[in-house]
Amino acid sequence: MTLKHLKFTTLCLAMIGGSQTVMAETQTQLLPLFKAAEIPALCDANLDKMQKDIQKFESQKIKNKAEARPYLAAWDTLQASIGDFVSPIGLYSNVDPDPALRQAADDCELKISKYLTSMYQSPKLYAQFKKLKATDPVDEKFLKDILNQFEKTGVQLSAEKQKRLKEIIEESTKLGQDYSKNVRDNPEKVEFTAAELKGLPASYIAGLKKNEKGNYLLGFDYPEYQPFMELAESDEARKRYQTAYTRRGTEKNLEYMKKAIDLRYELAQLFDKDSYAYVALKDRMAKTPEAVNSFLDEVYAKVAPLEKQDVEELRQFKAETLKIPLEKAEIERWSQGYWSEKLRQAKYKVDQEKLRDYFPTEAAQKWLFAVSSDLYGIEFKPVKVKAWHDEVEYYAVHDKATGEFMGGLYVDKYPREGKYGHAAVWGVYGGSRLNHRRPVSVLVTNFNRKGLNSNELETFVHEMGHALHGILSKTRYTEQSGTSVERDFVEAPSQMYEEWARRFETLSKVADYCEPACPRVDEAMTERLKNVKNYGRGLHYARQTLYAQYDMALHGKDAKSIDPLKLWQDMESKTALGSVPGQQFPGQFGHLMGGYQAGYYSYMWSEVLALDMLSAYGDHLMDPKVGMHYRETVLAQGGQKPGDQMVKDFLGREPDSKAFFNEISGH
Repeated sequence: MTLKHLKFTTLCLAMIGGSQTVMAETQTQLLPLFKAAEIPALCDANLDKMQKDIQKFESQKIKNKAEARPYLAAWDTLQASIGDFVSPIGLYSNVDPDPALRQAADDCELKISKYLTSMYQSPKLYAQFKKLKATDPVDEKFLKDILNQFEKTGVQLSAEKQKRLKEIIEESTKLGQDYSKNVRDNPEKVEFTAAELKGLPASYIAGLKKNEKGNYLLGFDYPEYQPFMELAESDEARKRYQTAYTRRGTEKNLEYMKKAIDLRYELAQLFDKDSYAYVALKDRMAKTPEAVNSFLDEVYAKVAPLEKQDVEELRQFKAETLKIPLEKAEIERWSQGYWSEKLRQAKYKVDQEKLRDYFPTEAAQKWLFAVSSDLYGIEFKPVKVKAWHDEVEYYAVHDKATGEFMGGLYVDKYPREGKYGHAAVWGVYGGSRLNHRRPVSVLVTNFNRKGLNSNELETFVHEMGHALHGILSKTRYTEQSGTSVERDFVEAPSQMYEEWARRFETLSKVADYCEPACPRVDEAMTERLKNVKNYGRGLHYARQTLYAQYDMALHGKDAKSIDPLKLWQDMESKTALGSVPGQQFPGQFGHLMGGYQAGYYSYMWSEVLALDMLSAYGDHLMDPKVGMHYRETVLAQGGQKPGDQMVKDFLGREPDSKAFFNEISGH
């Protein structure tokens, strides 16, 4: 998942950067560090400077049909300057260890969000851009993107509607912050006895905390939750943990989500649209809700029967394993992971916990750097820098052939209290050829310190795909850098890159980077891992389709009358595993409060493009010629071309969905 997209005025965070701290002798770009007490004054000072700079731009005398380039360049410099402060603040609100700093960062974001909304509602500023005439496709797209931003923020609305839109945006931003905070900062621990941990490895249990009764206390970080759900033998304990996990956003988050859905619906009415989805999809590849829903219907028709087959296979396996009648071998939502893992071990001889011996976390990172280096002609140079936490690493990325400094990469791998709980990349600074800026990406995960299983290795490679999309970007303008692409294209480069975590050609090399030595993946194991990935595709894609259909329903014509929890329960109850009373999935479905609203479908839409682009590599993933062609036609282009055009440039033909539908059906 990438968290560099759009503007505050689209109810997300602005993650574009400016004149970064640069150490010339090492060509290293660093993020500024703040103390909580400094942020309010810095925020006000930056806001004041921002207002003065905008006023100067607004007061310029621009002739009608003036050449766009000089004004676009000046605007981009101004916007990058704003991002120099805003972008690190947005990052630190999610990763800084100090809760006071995280709160100060949230407060500052609200202030800046409010001003940016006013800025994009300025008819005088809008009129300046309407006078411009672009002279090439890059300028034409950038100018169109800027005008779209004004129009999405209501520059064309009446003063009364603009006022209400400002209120909606401000309240929505605050709701998103509070929702995220409730999940991220939840201190709750779930208590388990030693007997309830039966089935889990000693190395896992050794890392857990105990209370005064001698019972174990587990939180909601993935390194604790995921192994428990797959390995703990106690059915009741797994149900209790899963229920607590889905409720970790607290009851308050259900209220926040409902308020956000209602506000988005009201926003659509201000633009005379009958649903928020129409507003959100206008500038994406899909264009309309009808196109998205048609795509999801097509996927559902393929995967619904496969989901039932997968559940039936699990039931039969459970019956055989426990020697019980088939009619008593039910698979519940909290037992699916457990029986799936049991089946994988029995059928494919793959133990996900033992895979951590094959993929030690540090070795996996060295391997991933090496793969990326060979494929894209770059090198990662470690540099010791001061960051927001002692375990954060920094790397200067250079082009191998020319020695050119491409950009910087921060890596924050391990879980800690108060940290963003999933895996994501913040494209904190964007690059610009005009301004000689270099991009900086921040890769954030929550990995097991010992090693990774195959799913986590894929996650690592996926997030590196986002990071490289930022670092290898060579766009004219900062605002079009890196992952500043359509929402339904943004995941495609990362999803394609996941394949490098699956094939023998690349997986067999992980052992080359192990210190001390670790077992090497052979062709037979690679085949078993492939079978493990292919197993359960019905359950996987059916779940992804459900998430996307739920998202579209929340943002459709009937949104005002919807209770998010009841709708979820109704939709989930129709799936092969049904719905579990007491669980509250919507209260922790952060995608819908953090930028993927009316956009969750984009994961599968992007996968269509990812699998199609993958076909260019054939049986040789490490072909540097194809890698460099991809770097130049896709990664380097950022958002200065439409996504479908970049795919066409890379493949030499129109995109095709055949590979995707072959993937989900197992052909």
